Amino acid sequence: MKALFFILLFIVIATAVWQIFKILGLMKKDQVATEDENNINGWLMLGLGGFIYGLMIYSMYKGQVVLLPRESGSLEGEHIDNLFVITMTMIIFVQFVTQFLIYYFTFKYRGLKGTKAKFYADSHKLELWWTVTPAVVLTGLILYGLWTWNSVMDTSDAENPLVIELYAKQFNWEARYGGADNELGMANVRFIEGINTMGIDMTDKNAADDVPVRELHLPKGRKVVFKFRSQDVLHSAYMPHFRAQMNCVPGMVTSFGFTPAVTTVEMRQNEATIAKFEEINRIREAEGKEPVEFDYLLLCNKICGSSHYNMQMKIVVVEEAEFNAWLGQQKTIAQLIN
Repeated sequence: MKALFFILLFIVIATAVWQIFKILGLMKKDQVATEDENNINGWLMLGLGGFIYGLMIYSMYKGQVVLLPRESGSLEGEHIDNLFVITMTMIIFVQFVTQFLIYYFTFKYRGLKGTKAKFYADSHKLELWWTVTPAVVLTGLILYGLWTWNSVMDTSDAENPLVIELYAKQFNWEARYGGADNELGMANVRFIEGINTMGIDMTDKNAADDVPVRELHLPKGRKVVFKFRSQDVLHSAYMPHFRAQMNCVPGMVTSFGFTPAVTTVEMRQNEATIAKFEEINRIREAEGKEPVEFDYLLLCNKICGSSHYNMQMKIVVVEEAEFNAWLGQQKTIAQLIN
């Protein structure tokens, strides 16, 4: 495969050098493209178009293994997926049509005798269509996008949402739950000391029952509101399976919310997920690596330093009863300190 790549690379470079010499040769008065040369270039252009189409289709087919599972892990993510599918469908359609027209007309009017392209000085009807159509389509996408964005960002109408803080720092994540009162205590980097690595203000009445954890558990079907802080630099909380991302900015608190819709066990049993991880483990086995199974993950999507790639936290989605039992077994910050 590498040999084929280098052969193709050599051909491309050689062709480019040859074309450069031809362009420089056009300065000579006797340098005129013949009909045969135009015909050859037309066919080469048509072949290039076919090659590009084939490469795109092949890449889209082979690249499926690195894509996310088709099923979103959150209810809000379904609308984000819809936006993505609608947008990409239109982009691919327009791209295929316009690329086809470019290569087709380049081939059709390739400098042969008797072939002459039609010329329009202007067409008000065409200008109206290609102005109004994108405007209408984009307006629809923007309205749908704003509605989806509001469903993620506006958590005021959620009934008894679970409140969780995610704390980013080079190069790991920490999390804490609001405890029995579901209210997070105040926090600041000035209060970081010993085991209190998140800087929780222990004088705050809501802080004592906060539950710090290093693995995130979420209940299926219950809205979760996340509060984000950063200790040092700009990080980005990225939960790709839930189609969610938010920057963690030093000195301020950012937030978003979503409703987990698929447990970890259910996602592992999904046929598409099983097929995807069979392919992933086949590749890992060829590289001498241990097999893996599906897990939800929290990642950092900002290049925050040399060990940026290590910033990840496992997320486990379970039924609410199982989540409540797990949370009840965790120690509060007051218990840990005392």
